[in-house]
This record gives sequence, structure tokens and C-alpha cells, in this order.
Amino acid sequence: MQYRQLGGTGVWVSAVSLGTMTFGGQSHPLWGPIGGLGFDEASVLVGRALDAGINLFDTADAYADGESEEILGALLAPQRQGVLIATKLAMRVGAEPNAVGLSRLHVTRSIENSLRRLGTDYIDLYHIHAWDPLTPIEETLAALDDAVRQGKVRYVGASNTAAWQAMKALGVSSPGGLPRLVSLQSYYSLSGRDIEHEILPLTRDQNLGNLIYSPLASGLLSGKYDRTGHTEETARWARFQMPPVDLEQTYDIIDCLRAVAARHEASTAAVALAWVLAQEGVTSVILGARRLDQLDDNLGAIDLRLTDDDLRELDAASAPRVPAYPGYMQAQFLTVRGPGGN
Repeated sequence: MQYRQLGGTGVWVSAVSLGTMTFGGQSHPLWGPIGGLGFDEASVLVGRALDAGINLFDTADAYADGESEEILGALLAPQRQGVLIATKLAMRVGAEPNAVGLSRLHVTRSIENSLRRLGTDYIDLYHIHAWDPLTPIEETLAALDDAVRQGKVRYVGASNTAAWQAMKALGVSSPGGLPRLVSLQSYYSLSGRDIEHEILPLTRDQNLGNLIYSPLASGLLSGKYDRTGHTEETARWARFQMPPVDLEQTYDIIDCLRAVAARHEASTAAVALAWVLAQEGVTSVILGARRLDQLDDNLGAIDLRLTDDDLRELDAASAPRVPAYPGYMQAQFLTVRGPGGN
């Protein structure tokens, strides 16, 4: 296993981590189709992850209505000191009006509930799961500061935030002595390179960790799909077309993945993961397997070294077809910025 520094902290995390959105919720209309894994099935995956050297495990209070946290906490209890647990808050977790968001009220309740479900007295990395436009970020960070000072939270991060939102949180935390974000958790794949426009540059500039979820675009890049459709009815993309992609370009990407995979005698999924791992600024890629064979195949990406030619081919196939503003204007400026530019 490779380990990478988590932003500007002194903490080292495995280059791949295990996501647990597939744990729990077997009879739930949403979480059942996504995973619905029971304790015994989840135990096999967690055991394999630990054997492989994974030390970061990701969950959220909203996953399977909290059952994901319960299963993960029980499985990691025997080696709690040697692992890092990341969980999140903000999504709706109940019917009452305040069971959602980032208010002090909800933050305080969510921390206590997650600690109870996880069976631990501290959370290593606590992520804001989404931006709350109704709650001032000062209120949220102040509530999180209380938790940090009480020893209930070690580090704070954010997920699904725009670059300006993350920068606003950083700007608020610095003068106020409030917890500084140490990481961002974002969607990134060959089919979804949006974070390259502003989020990746922000994290490199501010020395934040990058935790990547859905690196296979919810299985679309797993090798089960091509222009003829899908080959596995139970695959997630067959039931939930998320995240949104340019499907025609994604088929071109899959063709390229298969060509590269054939050269390395690897799976298309391993190549897609290896591409993400090779990108500058990526700290850890979150794997979200439902079966042991999927996890084993994904773990193969760690030792897969793509050549410069491989990377160029994959970059060309997946490059956004419409450049994003203001990136193309700034790139044009840089070409004439140096001495002698015209």
C-alpha cells in the first residue's frame, strides 16, 4: 500500500480508502439497490481492506439511515487506534424540520449520533457533506470548533463544495481561530473532470487533501458497459444514471480504457482508477465495492503504472469538449505573459 500526506496535516492515509455507502439498508428503497450489504458481507470487505493496508474508511450519517456507521464502527472496533474513520453530516436524516443542514443545532446532534452509532468517542475526519446556503459558515465552524476542543473531532473537511465555498470557509476560519478545512471530498473520474477547473487548483494552492469518490462514475467505467448497453442488470449505473456524463464521449473513453488495459493485462476498472491515482493533488481514491472480487480488482490499481503514452491517450479521450471559462482566457494570457510575449 502507498500512503500519502493528508493536506497540510501530519497524517498519512492510504492511497485508496474504503467507502461504505454499500453497507446496510437491505430493505430500504434507495440504499438497498445501491448496496444493502449486511454485517457478514461488509465484514469480508473490511477485512480485505485492512489486509491490503487501507487505513481510511469513509461513511456518512445519511447512508442507510445510519446503519452504515453502525456496521463500520462494529467492524473496526478491534483496531480502532490503527485506522481513520471519516464520516459526514448535512443530508436529511429524519422527518423533523431541523434534521438537516449545518446549523449549530444539527451539527451538535449529528456528532453525538454518529459517535454513538460508530461506537467510538472521536471522529478522525468529519466532513460537511454539502453546503448549506441557509446557515452562515461561521455558525457551522464554531459548532465544529467546540467538537474539536472537546476531543470529539480530530479534523474537519468538506464534500461537494464549490471552490468559492471552500475558500470562504478557509477565509472565515483563519482570522477567527476556527477549524481549518484539511480536505475536500469530490467526484472525479475520466468521465467527470470538472474539479480540474477550480477545485484541484484550490486544493494545491491551499494544501488541502483530495479524497475522490465515484472514480468509476458509479461503475460506468468498470468494463460492464459499451455502446451496446450494459452486461450486468444489478450494476448501479443500470438503475441510477448518476453522476451525469456525456455518454457518447464516455463510450470513447471506455474504448480507450480497454486498449490501455489490454497492453497491461489489467481490467478497465483498474486502469480508470490508476489514471485518477496518477493525477497531481489526489490524496486517496475511495473504493465502493459490493463484492470481494470487485475490491480485489480495484486494489490492483495501486501497483499499476501507466506510461506517459497511456496517460496522454486517456487524457485526450476524456478531455472536456467545451473549455471552461475563465480557464481558457487565463491560459491564453499565460502564453503572452513572459518576456517577449506578443
